[in-house]
Amino acid sequence: LLSHLGDPARFPCGRQFSASLGLVPRQYSSGGHSRLKGITKRGNGEVRRQLVHGARAALRQFQRQEHPDRLARWACTLAERVGQRKAIVALANKLARICWSLLAHGQRYQPQGQAA
Repeated sequence: LLSHLGDPARFPCGRQFSASLGLVPRQYSSGGHSRLKGITKRGNGEVRRQLVHGARAALRQFQRQEHPDRLARWACTLAERVGQRKAIVALANKLARICWSLLAHGQRYQPQGQAA
């Protein structure tokens, strides 16, 4: 991930970084009607594959947690609503954006919304 990212300032936002990995939906727009298809699969396939595998493992752990944080709750409700496979790719997308944000701003990850 770090070798693909290089300098975080190269990407203006996390979505651009995620798009460089091919983790954003392909978009077809015409006449004000926007359609989102599957992911684009552009960019570094190995980094994308590792993020998807990591997201799959994370989702399994999230589903087993008794007191999930905000990210875990989001991923679990998404999996229930759209299915496991789409939720895994969406979680991989979100993890890529989080990684970019942490590296671009020089911060450490702080889980939010920890349930008591």
